[in-house]
Amino acid sequence: MRDTLGRNISYLRLSITDKCNCRCIYCMPAAGVAHRRHRDLLSFEELAEVVAAAATLGVRKVRITGGEPLARRGVEELVRLVAATPGIDEVDMTTNATMLAPLARPLREAGLTRLNVSLDTLRPERYRDISRTGELADAIAGMRAAADAGFTNFKMNCVLMGGVNDDEVADFVDIARREPVEVRFIELMPMGECAAWPRERFVSGDVVLNTCPDLARIGEGGVAELYAGPGFAGRVGLIRAVSHRFCSGCDRIRVTADGRLKPCLHSAAEVPLVGLHGETLVDAIRAGIEAKPAHHNLRPGVSASATPRDMNEIGG
Repeated sequence: MRDTLGRNISYLRLSITDKCNCRCIYCMPAAGVAHRRHRDLLSFEELAEVVAAAATLGVRKVRITGGEPLARRGVEELVRLVAATPGIDEVDMTTNATMLAPLARPLREAGLTRLNVSLDTLRPERYRDISRTGELADAIAGMRAAADAGFTNFKMNCVLMGGVNDDEVADFVDIARREPVEVRFIELMPMGECAAWPRERFVSGDVVLNTCPDLARIGEGGVAELYAGPGFAGRVGLIRAVSHRFCSGCDRIRVTADGRLKPCLHSAAEVPLVGLHGETLVDAIRAGIEAKPAHHNLRPGVSASATPRDMNEIGG
């Protein structure tokens, strides 16, 4: 389905929990989130029903997110339901990978297509500082288990934070030089607690190109600008949502774990889906697609995200 600006909406990001075993400083409060009753979240059957309704409108790709999606018990069964939905060609997941090791093979067997791993540092102590509660060794073990289970085409997501991890750019790029993975640098967005961070925390993706001048543009992959250098086994992606707004090419909608459709990550607008079924559900999703704004207005230090939710409540 096309929205009112002619953008073809074919991608659903489906959050299944706002919980996470980590407390990343740009994503959620240090104290975590308030406990939600099980009935306050969409059940697996309701989530699958939302996917099926979205598929009738042209959605072909689903990304399962959180919080941390592996924090929800039985997630492999949801993957199985989504993968079996007529019209859905791809089922991906974004995870911090710290709980992935025992679940990698069951997820692969359930039909999960690909993994994006959130990894903001390669240094154990810094990993503890950024995640507040996580261990780098657990994330690495999860990625190794995923490779053993047959996952390929890994994407590694690193949120750029000036004065926090921007000194590791060359180390991350070296992973793409040596391994057939896509290392993606994502510009920090002013939302939630980090909207009040100092301006110097918000660095442009240009820092990657300045640090590694041998990188050359090789194309695009979704919202990422893709780069590689001589002899690279993988590639580098830049997701520059703030400095190079790409809203004109946005092909996605988001559904939160508590059943609200967000036409835009940074808009306060939400369409309630709880309790809707059949054509009524399809019509609500259609209304959400038609409500997609032309663009966001993010400008660090000037204009923060309009959403009242933290990132862990939306799913990125």
